[in-house]
Amino acid sequence: MKVEGFVASLKNAETIEELFDILEKKGAPIIEFDGQKTLVVVEGDFEGKPFWTEINGKKANFALGDAMLNSASFPFKCKKPYTGGNAIFVNFENIESEEFLVAYRSEDTLRAFHVKGTEVEKIDEKRYEELIAKMPEFKVKGFSEEQMDMMGAFFG
Repeated sequence: MKVEGFVASLKNAETIEELFDILEKKGAPIIEFDGQKTLVVVEGDFEGKPFWTEINGKKANFALGDAMLNSASFPFKCKKPYTGGNAIFVNFENIESEEFLVAYRSEDTLRAFHVKGTEVEKIDEKRYEELIAKMPEFKVKGFSEEQMDMMGAFFG
């Protein structure tokens, strides 16, 4: 699958539930793009109703930390006005954790998945809440010290 086609498919969503349906049908949370496994994170809003991704019960931007800077991000718009967000792609090879939870959420919708190795199992909200405390720390490679020093020099 190509990233461009995937991002373009997100624009067909008219509700948060439809957005989560599209993600799931495409294979999220882990999708293979051009032979490379990728963790897919989305965040944004539908007419003022926010949606986000959680990893092990924390918002993805906190769980990923500086690795977010090392990820590809693509903005998308949906059919309705004032809807859309960002699709963030994290190279699966950079994820150091063997097991973790991913949930696509809004105020009243939850789609949760248990990732173990490269296996993904859809789970319900009750199971998601039970598993959060049992998950090992989520670790993903960020920038190396050398890369951080270079960025510091670059940004002054």
